[in-house]
Amino acid sequence: MKILVSGSTGFIGSALQRHLTASGHTVVALSRSKSNSQAVSWNPEDGQIEAEKLDGIEACVHLAGENIASGRWTAERKSRLVNSRIKGTRLLSETLAKMPQPPQVLVSASAIGYYGNRGNEVLREESSVGSGFLADLCKQWEAATEAASRKGIRIVHTRIGIVLAANGGALGKMLPPFKLGVGGKIGSGDQYMSWITLSDLCSVFLHCIQATGLHGAVNAVAPSPVTNLEFTKTLGKVLSRPTIFPMPAFAARLAFGEMADELLLSSARVEPVKLMNSRFGFKHRELEPALKSVLS
Repeated sequence: MKILVSGSTGFIGSALQRHLTASGHTVVALSRSKSNSQAVSWNPEDGQIEAEKLDGIEACVHLAGENIASGRWTAERKSRLVNSRIKGTRLLSETLAKMPQPPQVLVSASAIGYYGNRGNEVLREESSVGSGFLADLCKQWEAATEAASRKGIRIVHTRIGIVLAANGGALGKMLPPFKLGVGGKIGSGDQYMSWITLSDLCSVFLHCIQATGLHGAVNAVAPSPVTNLEFTKTLGKVLSRPTIFPMPAFAARLAFGEMADELLLSSARVEPVKLMNSRFGFKHRELEPALKSVLS
């Protein structure tokens, strides 16, 4: 298949490009840079996209958006986080909808932040939207695909959990202190972490393209969420390091502000019901072997 990928140079997008190419598919990058003549150039802020280069696209995976965890959530930064997702998703959806032969499917990234902080509640795709900045952002993000949906393009919203890889994402940031033996639980440690390895996530995107029965929200997480305390102990065990230096909730809030409550202290116990029902084959279902594989 000929697959358009936005955010193709990012942490997830670059891995997805390699995965799709290795699986025999042709990847076309949707890029802000005009230096790559093979890519489709776009600028969501200005509402510009090279629509004439989209002919023949059979599927699209939309990942573009400013990194949620790369800085404190000032009012200006929160505005950028929203605009980078809503404007880009809306522009892409409207452009695909106007094509004489639009792609069959648009797999658009979302996040488990949609559910908000829900404690021990088991969250499935039909669970209600939560409260807070991330939940509001995800709700708007998913709604921004409306134009493509009205055109009859099959829409899949992958609600992505904590992505595990040694070279980036949340785990990449955790590794230095844990390797030094100064890692520990955050807050009470009771908050649930719903995770997925980067390799499984790439397979999820391709599965969502190929499984024509999938549509709407799809929880992109492994089947075994763990508490922050369990995650901390397991990571320490895999690294053979102690995990005796906790970060109290007040310290997390001092360091990260509002982001601490919504990313570090928030609890989301998410189940990938649609993936399991569609017989997706997870390579990494349990945390300890997943971490050993990722860090080997």
